[in-house]
Amino acid sequence: MADHAHSDDPAVQAQLDRLTMLSPGRDVLGLERISELMLRLGNPHQKLSPVFHVAGTNGKGSTCAFLRASLEAAGKSVHVYTSPHLVRFNERIRVAGKLIDDAVLAPLLAEVLDCSADIAPSFFEATTAAAFLAFARTPADATIVEVGLGGRLDATNVIEKPLVCGISQLGIDHQSFLGDDAVTIAGEKAGIAKAGVPLVGMAYPKPQAQRIADIATAAGAPWHPKGTDWDAATYRGQLHYRDEGGKLSVPLPRLPGAHQAMNAALAIAMLRHQSAIAVPDSAIRAAMGWADWPGRLQKLSDGPLTRLVPGVPVWIDGCHNPASAQIVADQMEAVLGSGTRLHIITGILANKDAGGILSPFCKPGVTFHTVPIPGHPHHAPRSLADCLLTKDQPAEPAECVEAALRAIVVSSPRPTTILILGSLYLAGTVLRLNGQIPE
Repeated sequence: MADHAHSDDPAVQAQLDRLTMLSPGRDVLGLERISELMLRLGNPHQKLSPVFHVAGTNGKGSTCAFLRASLEAAGKSVHVYTSPHLVRFNERIRVAGKLIDDAVLAPLLAEVLDCSADIAPSFFEATTAAAFLAFARTPADATIVEVGLGGRLDATNVIEKPLVCGISQLGIDHQSFLGDDAVTIAGEKAGIAKAGVPLVGMAYPKPQAQRIADIATAAGAPWHPKGTDWDAATYRGQLHYRDEGGKLSVPLPRLPGAHQAMNAALAIAMLRHQSAIAVPDSAIRAAMGWADWPGRLQKLSDGPLTRLVPGVPVWIDGCHNPASAQIVADQMEAVLGSGTRLHIITGILANKDAGGILSPFCKPGVTFHTVPIPGHPHHAPRSLADCLLTKDQPAEPAECVEAALRAIVVSSPRPTTILILGSLYLAGTVLRLNGQIPE
């Protein structure tokens, strides 16, 4: 699944063009191609600093953000590999705290692609190889790696001995690759388990929890789910965590949403279930105010887009499955109050469950404007609008986000709140148009 990446740097763009041309037919899960690619590159995955490996359906990126913030607050240098990017491809690869520089990225991608033509890797496999090569060549104290899709057969699972593994919240997504069954999906996520490596997770429904426990046991991985030897809760304006090492109370994360406290708790549990890297409690406390994860319940700053609706708060979120959409809907209701008028601009990829994503927002007082997602196969705005109209939700298509914002002003002289959602790619488009480039 190529991500149609673009760069303002001609040398980088030349390599991204090559990357985008990789055969979609090879975009199937498996470790054979990435293993061969690692071998040809000198096995950089075996030369990484201690790895925090994070899988899950929702919240794994935020968990990575909390891990990074905690480690950096402790004075550690950190590599980070995440996906997808929002605006610039460089966002995927953070080398020792800094987004990879174009002058480094272009020859790195060329090196990977030059040696892999006969392997026919996927877009993600080649990107993973480039990231691991960059990390292996630059010293750092720790490496954070987010799983791309699934876990067991994800390219990042070529890492043989991470320091600790984590599984965030689970849900139904990527059905064409992982299936529709929640237990099966849980098993795929648990496939990152390694012998002797702590596997830390959330509290899951019993069938999913049992599947993960069985896989962890078979792999020889110590399994630490929330509610057993560690737990966390929010009350009195703080996040309260406990495990066998003792209790810890920290401020609530500045990232909006009650769910972010549990993502932070998972990061804390991962940090405290390893002993190779010392992270003091003071660093974890600081991380609650430092952690940043663009495109997730983010309120836009002043910019070209927000000036189209002066004085109106505009939020974006990249939620792209029913579970994450429900979280966003609950949070917006908590912030705005029940019955508050809300204008939603939405674009959804063609392979996503549009009905499931939009259903939590179908309420009185909510109006929709449906838009395309440039450069990606998507549900037709007209079709999305028609589907919403059958549910008695006011909806109309627009040719782009800017047109939707103008239409909201015309139709509602005093709009209250605008929320743009449905895809991380749409969130990235919005950030670019508003001049908010993630750093």
